[in-house]
Amino acid sequence: MNFTSQQDSNINSPLDSKIYLSGIAGSGKTTVGVERMRHLLQRGVYGESILVLTPQRTLQAPYQEVLQSPEIGAGGQVTLATIGGLARRMVDLFWPLAVESTDFAHPDQPPTFLTLETAQYYMAHIVRPLLDQGYFESLTINRNRLYSQIIDNLNKAAVVGFPHTRISERLDRAWFGDPSQRRIYADTQDCANRFRAYCLENNLLDFSLQLEIFYETLAPHPLVREYLSDTYRHLIYDNAEEDMPRAHDLILEWMPDFDSALIIFDEGAGYRRFLGADPISATRLMYACDTQTSHSESFVTPTGVLALSDSLANVILPSNEALTPLPDLAETLQYADTHFYPELLDWLTEEIALLIEGGTEPEEIVVLAPYLSDALRFSLMHRLQTRGIPVRSHRPSRSLRDEAATQALLTIAALAHPQWGIKPSEFDVVNALMQAIDGIDLIRANLLTKIVYNAQGQRLSPFNGIKPEIQERITYVYGGHYDNLRNWILAYSDQDDIPPFDHFLRKLFGEILSQPGFGFRAPDSAQVTASLIESVKKFRWAMASANADSLSLGREYIDMLNEGVIAAQYLGAWKVEEENAVLVAPAYTFLMQNRAVDVQFWLNPGSDGWVERLFQPLTHPYVLSRNWDNADDHYWSDADEVAATKETLARLTTGLLRRCKGRLYLGLSELGESGFEQRGVLLKALQRVLQESGE
Repeated sequence: MNFTSQQDSNINSPLDSKIYLSGIAGSGKTTVGVERMRHLLQRGVYGESILVLTPQRTLQAPYQEVLQSPEIGAGGQVTLATIGGLARRMVDLFWPLAVESTDFAHPDQPPTFLTLETAQYYMAHIVRPLLDQGYFESLTINRNRLYSQIIDNLNKAAVVGFPHTRISERLDRAWFGDPSQRRIYADTQDCANRFRAYCLENNLLDFSLQLEIFYETLAPHPLVREYLSDTYRHLIYDNAEEDMPRAHDLILEWMPDFDSALIIFDEGAGYRRFLGADPISATRLMYACDTQTSHSESFVTPTGVLALSDSLANVILPSNEALTPLPDLAETLQYADTHFYPELLDWLTEEIALLIEGGTEPEEIVVLAPYLSDALRFSLMHRLQTRGIPVRSHRPSRSLRDEAATQALLTIAALAHPQWGIKPSEFDVVNALMQAIDGIDLIRANLLTKIVYNAQGQRLSPFNGIKPEIQERITYVYGGHYDNLRNWILAYSDQDDIPPFDHFLRKLFGEILSQPGFGFRAPDSAQVTASLIESVKKFRWAMASANADSLSLGREYIDMLNEGVIAAQYLGAWKVEEENAVLVAPAYTFLMQNRAVDVQFWLNPGSDGWVERLFQPLTHPYVLSRNWDNADDHYWSDADEVAATKETLARLTTGLLRRCKGRLYLGLSELGESGFEQRGVLLKALQRVLQESGE
């Protein structure tokens, strides 16, 4: 690989160098980080003394790829971590120290680390009774969103560094509107306080409590400081701008102890602000380094796309710079203006097909939208698959519970556990049979269900009780498989001992559904089952302190799943998709992959979804940040919202275009996905850029 003189200088700098490297996306900063790690290892630096920090695990992929290559020999494993992962590790390792200054009720007992889903479970356990007392009575949001926003507030307090008891105070001071909102903030604070007290009483550690203990108790402790300093001598900190301010605080304190450090900062980024990212805070790290260097030249983005990016940013955030005509705009930008949304999807499908026929690899094409609804995802992917085009999607909000295989497993589980009192509908049983019995179609599954299923009694009757002519219609092959499934359910439900729910799922899959003639032999269904089992197992482990029996714990898991509280984060783990495929994803999801592609399609730039923040009545990413002036007379006004919206949109468009190696396609539709006219801020900005450029 050929490097610029600047890159080479940073990569091969002395082993006691501390460098702050900033630059635009595509300027080779992460390449420097990866090669610096390789250089340290080649110079004989012990791998275990190198710490590579990133704000999220997906950004570790380039480093992981190098570490897995054969050229990297023995010498200890480099630590790839997030600050959150490091905090959990230290709390677990130094638990006796952690409890010394923390009010845990059982300091002599080990802690239980909560996952996102188990934290939401305990929050639901606390909040549900309060809802019946009138808490949050003016809100109409889903309960799972209510629980998650309270947890988010606790996390915000931890990553920013203010007491969790001041959440409502900060929100209340910034509010200028309906006075009833202040009651909601008070309810939010009370729920947060109750949750924290419950955690301390039961030795439960959610993400916020792990961070607080790490920052306030462990990190300052001489023993922990010595351990960290002795263990990690070399630091590579990539995408520091996407991390939380308390992470920056820690690195600033830790910096004198490192032999070498490379801090990498992406100018114009900060896409994770809703999760506590603070680019302003990250710039403080510059002053802790001996050398500051900047990469201003993109190795990814062509001149025309860069010019489009700059012009668009100047329109969204007006500056004193005059807009200049864009060079080679026809080579940079193409668009289609349709009336109806299905026409737009047809155009997009045709353009993608032409690109692939012309030699563009599918993995070099992304289709981006502000958010990805089920309808859009299905419609677009169906169109592409029909044309034989490989396609994959990633939407973090898509839950495992939405998969047909999951629903089938839960239906069978309900039939096998009549004590739960869950009575599946005929529709649920039809779906379960279609998923469970290999090859049975909707008509036969529906016919079979109507005859054998007694919803009131939750019982399945045998196949041989059906009239012979109907048996022939269903076929004896499918009938035999149905009887095998029914007999297994009966045998299980008649036993005295009820095993844990994850054990039940494992038995169901291994003894019946994975056998010949059944539908879970396919990889997708098997992976869904494996992920569901893993989710249930973690839930059971986390609930060990509740002393619930297997039967009630299984029912509780089902309730939480149906409420949308759990099992949403397993998508990436179970969904196996072809890598060389067109990616359909929300814009921010693509950004956080930190990769460039040849072609980007932006769907429906007239949609307000490109600029609107997610409705979060219980929290606020800006007011709960370290940069917010929380004076009594400072309210979050409409002007503040407009300014934040414009800055966010400018960051988004700049980040996307700096990850475009070839051409941008705009898919315009007069009427959006919901049938309403689309005239949003992004569309107006694009139209002005085109007008100023003479297009």
